Amino acid sequence: MIHFTCDGCQRPINLEEELRYVVRVEVYAAFDGEESHDSDRDHLQEIEDILEALDELDDQECEEEVFQQVRYDLCGDCRKKFLRNPLGRLSTGRVGFSNN
Repeated sequence: MIHFTCDGCQRPINLEEELRYVVRVEVYAAFDGEESHDSDRDHLQEIEDILEALDELDDQECEEEVFQQVRYDLCGDCRKKFLRNPLGRLSTGRVGFSNN
């Protein structure tokens, strides 16, 4: 039998007693499609600059800059927490300090 651990709380997930939830996240570079028709641009220089910047990155770094995919196994409780706050933003209210 395959054993799963919740990536949120690190608790083992017992598949005989509860459901396991899978969260898949893809992050990729978005191209907006805007193209400048500036005739004064040096397109060859721009390409050379891009290639030089890519040479400074190794293949793994370059790939992660463009596309990254992650997967998480969650228990029921962590699934609920994730759906309430998928970006992990803190939802604390403002603290009121006295005017001392």
